[in-house]
Amino acid sequence: MVTKNTYKNLTWIDVESPTRADVRDLMKEHEIHPHVAEELLSQTQRPHLDVYDEYFYLVLHFPTIRHTDSNEKNHEVNFLIGKNKVITVRYDRIGSLDKFKAELEMDDILDKAVTAKHAGFMFYFMILSLYRSLDDELDYIEGALETIQDEIFKGREREMVEELSRASHDIIGIKQTMQHQEQILPLLEDVGKKFFGPLFAKKLNDVKKQYNHVVREVKNLQELLTELRTTNDSLLSTKQNEVMKILTILAFITFPLSLIATIFGMNTKTLPIVGMSGDFWIIFALMVALTGAFFAFFKYKKWL
Repeated sequence: MVTKNTYKNLTWIDVESPTRADVRDLMKEHEIHPHVAEELLSQTQRPHLDVYDEYFYLVLHFPTIRHTDSNEKNHEVNFLIGKNKVITVRYDRIGSLDKFKAELEMDDILDKAVTAKHAGFMFYFMILSLYRSLDDELDYIEGALETIQDEIFKGREREMVEELSRASHDIIGIKQTMQHQEQILPLLEDVGKKFFGPLFAKKLNDVKKQYNHVVREVKNLQELLTELRTTNDSLLSTKQNEVMKILTILAFITFPLSLIATIFGMNTKTLPIVGMSGDFWIIFALMVALTGAFFAFFKYKKWL
């Protein structure tokens, strides 16, 4: 699906789930290099930046944790930025871009960039919106960690092991995606300065600041996750130790009782007490007294 949006003298062409015909039309109309056109047909694994005479080609990935239209953990966005136009190619619906499109249609987002008269500012607001949308993903994970924390102290440590692993998987995914962009942003500033001048390069510092903000938040979430996992493991280990202690005490108590029962169950000619009046109750009382003595001893030692 191809949509075209205009603002003053600037144009944004957005392509979602491109077909070979869509890419062929873009290639003819906008003189896209064949190598770039071939790349637009399928997703790539790493971000990169290529510079051509009339435009520069940027590929970035943005992590997504919440509900999406696909099973992909990352949204890939391909940008082709020229003097007066921006072309984006994506392979899934991206809420922040749809929101940006709505704001653009209402002329709400580029008013401050009217005097710039180039597409760099359209790209600037677009990519800034994409980075800011990552706060929603991080808020989602933070909410999940808060729920996990509550459940841990409700005594559901065992159930939270899987939830902690799922949260860890999400955080690691975001961290890896953001790390891949670390080398691209400085290059983007240099290219932006070449195409649109030093003023635009300074504006890209806002993008870098937002990127650093996301990286810091991911680090904070990872530290919180580590603390929760340590707490959960500690509580779970304490519970398991308590169970093992009780089982050990029960085994220690029942062993001598079983030994007494076995001795008096031996098929021998003579046994003490056996044959006396009330012999069963005597043996039973002996076993009860022995059990009580063990319990008293464990209480004295504060093992119970």
